[in-house]
Amino acid sequence: MSKDLYEEGLRLRREVVGKDKVDSWNESADEFTAPLERLTTEVGWGAIWSRPGLERKTRSLLTLVLLAAQHRDEELEIHLHNAVRNGCTHEEIREALLHTMAYCGIPTARHAVKLASRVLGTSAEKR
Repeated sequence: MSKDLYEEGLRLRREVVGKDKVDSWNESADEFTAPLERLTTEVGWGAIWSRPGLERKTRSLLTLVLLAAQHRDEELEIHLHNAVRNGCTHEEIREALLHTMAYCGIPTARHAVKLASRVLGTSAEKR
């Protein structure tokens, strides 16, 4: 493993996700899950999220639609908060999730939009 990629990934992950949350995940990792946390930080954040060529906001929107398409609700919830921290507006998030309708179907888009409404505290879920 690359120490430089890990350190860059840890810096970026703390910045986007939140220092307390990332540190909590790392501290609560046991012998079995510690390699997952380390690889997530090194590869996901150090090698992928830190690459040039896309702004964080764009990466966040891409991540949201990919997670929505795969019905990865737990990760989608985390990345909805990350997207806001990365400068995405609620409207941009909604439009990105609605875009999944054309490629993943109405049920997928409906589920993702309702989840986002609940997580982000918008009024659409109250209808």
